Amino acid sequence: MGKRLSKIYTGTGDQGETGLGDGTRIAKDHARIQAIGAVDEINCHLGLLIEGIRVEVPASESALEPILVILRFCQHRLFDLGGELSIPDHHIVNEGHVKKIETALDDLNQQLTPLENFILPGGSRLIAEFHLARSVCRRTERDIVTLQKSVPVNPEGIKFLNRLSDYLFVSARFVARELHVDEVLWKSPR
Repeated sequence: MGKRLSKIYTGTGDQGETGLGDGTRIAKDHARIQAIGAVDEINCHLGLLIEGIRVEVPASESALEPILVILRFCQHRLFDLGGELSIPDHHIVNEGHVKKIETALDDLNQQLTPLENFILPGGSRLIAEFHLARSVCRRTERDIVTLQKSVPVNPEGIKFLNRLSDYLFVSARFVARELHVDEVLWKSPR
């Protein structure tokens, strides 16, 4: 791959507009740019999760390696999703990507006890970060659904985000189990 960014700042966005991949200029607060920014944000959260696992979990803890593999896979697909949002009518994320998350989700979920209560974010910093990433992923999904009301978007991207948020929830539960941390259960005021 050749050089892509020879200069980081251009000054072309100083008036509140930015360029899309097809050369179109749109306002920085356009729903498309909001969605692209949200995709970038969830990708950053996945990076934090990857580094959190790397730092907090002993290298000998191989049970979390499949989670790292999926998180890295998802980072690349999120980058693809941001790219397709920046080029109208361009599709990269596909059904196979969604299925890969579904398979990983099923693999983790079958190792857990059935959920009998609501879970609050917490138990450890890493587990809370999984829940934060899940929440940001849900917002990203909502931002793309909002965009979809005005322009066509790849429906597989929305499915991808929906499965990713579910995967992050189940991963938080799995990490709690592997680290022997009690899940923080919601307590009814009754």
